[in-house]
Amino acid sequence: MPSVRELLGTAVEGLGGTERTGQIEMAEAVSNAIRTGQHLAVQAGTGTGKSLGYLVPAIRHAVEREATVVVSTATIALQRQLVDRDLPRLATTLRSTLGRTPTFAILKGRRNYLCLHRLDTGAPEEPDDQSLFDPFAVSALGKQVRRLHEWAEQTSTGDRDELVPGVTELAWRQVSVSAKECLGATRCPVGNDCFAELARAEAGRADIVVTNHALLAIDALQEYQVLPEHDLVVIDEAHDLVDRVTSAATAELTSTMVTAAVRRCGRLIDQAITDQLAESAEGFGLVLDEVPAGRMDALDQPVEGALRAVRDAAHACITAIGPERRQEAEDASRRKLALALLDEVHDTAVRLLDAFDADTSQRYDVVWRSGEPAPRLPALRVAPLSVSGLLRERLFAQRTTVLTSATLALGGSFDVLARQWGLPPTSPAEPRPPEGTATAKAPPSDQSVPQWTGIDVGSPFDHGRSAILYVARQLPPPGRDGLPESYLDELASLVEAARGRTLGLFSSMRAAKQATEALRDRLSYPVLCQGDDATGLLVRQFADEQTSCLFGTLSLWQGVDVPGSALQLVVMDRIPFPRPDDPLASARQRAVEARGGNGFLTVAATHAALLLAQGAGRLLRSSTDRGVVAVLDPRLATARYGSFLRASLPPFWETTDPDVVRGALRRLADAAASAKPEAPSGSANAGPSK
Repeated sequence: MPSVRELLGTAVEGLGGTERTGQIEMAEAVSNAIRTGQHLAVQAGTGTGKSLGYLVPAIRHAVEREATVVVSTATIALQRQLVDRDLPRLATTLRSTLGRTPTFAILKGRRNYLCLHRLDTGAPEEPDDQSLFDPFAVSALGKQVRRLHEWAEQTSTGDRDELVPGVTELAWRQVSVSAKECLGATRCPVGNDCFAELARAEAGRADIVVTNHALLAIDALQEYQVLPEHDLVVIDEAHDLVDRVTSAATAELTSTMVTAAVRRCGRLIDQAITDQLAESAEGFGLVLDEVPAGRMDALDQPVEGALRAVRDAAHACITAIGPERRQEAEDASRRKLALALLDEVHDTAVRLLDAFDADTSQRYDVVWRSGEPAPRLPALRVAPLSVSGLLRERLFAQRTTVLTSATLALGGSFDVLARQWGLPPTSPAEPRPPEGTATAKAPPSDQSVPQWTGIDVGSPFDHGRSAILYVARQLPPPGRDGLPESYLDELASLVEAARGRTLGLFSSMRAAKQATEALRDRLSYPVLCQGDDATGLLVRQFADEQTSCLFGTLSLWQGVDVPGSALQLVVMDRIPFPRPDDPLASARQRAVEARGGNGFLTVAATHAALLLAQGAGRLLRSSTDRGVVAVLDPRLATARYGSFLRASLPPFWETTDPDVVRGALRRLADAAASAKPEAPSGSANAGPSK
């Protein structure tokens, strides 16, 4: 078997690329992790070619050991890049060297695949309550479902992502089932043709299985196995792992869910028993209407009583349906659908009640009442304060894990994210973070977790020569009442100097719209705003119109790839701390402080550092890119935590002088204008999170 170094050389040559020092270092480090079983965290900057850096050693391992390797990503864009471009080309290139063609497959949760049995029998529940009173919505739903029936005759995969244009979530639910609702391949009349089962079978035979963080989390959370047997997992976009696992472990309860469970029971059980569940749904809805939105530190008696009523009524329905027995497929399907929702309602009610059993400092879950805008009904939500224990027990203790991203070393240390993953601190050999940061005090050593290593393989970009980090130190700290006039003036002067070519990243949609309206009146350059059209279309328009601007919020901070002179200025309006009233972040801060730590630095500053680094990473997407990252929030330069945040960013040349920055932007704009017109950027990409 050729060495990883030889295989990487073959791959790079076959794909028409050039060798990169960071890519070689990464591939050898991944190979070493596979050999030793030691976990690995790799920070690999944009342009490193990290996909090849982990795919080559992963393929070598899979072929040599006849094993399966799981590659998990956070975004649809990267999944598609791996499955549609990187892996097919790599498999062809390595075929002769390896002696056979490496195989690969993509695997998603069951809900992402068309269910043929559901398609034949129809959805048992009615549309959402709001749709029942809107004939236009019902008509639109019917058209989409008919389109899904037509698509079912053509598709070979049943994969929702292959349906273009897509359909609403409500329409898709009419033709899909969750894992708990599924009859199972052996009992389903069309089990042999099941798209989800075919995808799982293909994944079981593949060398490389591409999935997402959500399914990886579900595989860890559930008692049954979702992913095929594997001894190595590569987690790309690992900076998003904790948030994705937290989302998968979050549950919610609404009165609508309970009412839907009543409908699913139908004629399966005695009417008197379902009436009790219906009454509990009504009572829960009335009580929830009176609860203010936000985190709940104590369980009020009315809420507790309503939750107990829902729990007990759901349990009575489950008991009445009874254990599984031989039935016709249609009857078995109705029973399965009813039990799936009843179990979810019951288990969530139990979890919500149990969340308040311990003292505040000893709790594992946080509960809050959502403040959903009308017409959505309010919900009680429950999420884990930490997923480190889950990851530690169900991921790192089970198999060798490689985590990689362009953003892992926050404040100059891997320890910040490692704690969230459940890994112990690194060895003292790693560079110490800036004094006073969240990682200044190392936690006790824990030998029960396998050892791990963190390496930064750098980037081929010369950040200090290619880009400037400008902090508008002269501006006042941001307030809560929208963007101050001084911020709008500064933003306008920067955009004017850059002659458009600006990506504006804002902490709220309100701020993005305020800036859009203000600058459209002041500037002659087109200003696009997220929400005006589909995000992908806006990004392509921004890339094609060389002097345009694009303003938006979170999905743009992490999902935009626009190389070339169409983007030479990235502006962030403020340090993206979580909102003070964010229930999960505030509860996590309180938990850290209860243990004697600094909750603000550990939770809020870490959140901000990740987003700042991701936002700044939008600027340099190729080795020839040049530009400015401008942060209007002066606290990045003046606050004590500013050193931690700046240490999380690429090593740009830094300044607080607005004249220097405007001069640099004008020179870049002049150079871009005098250059030959660029072809529309086919690589412009917006990859929204899944």
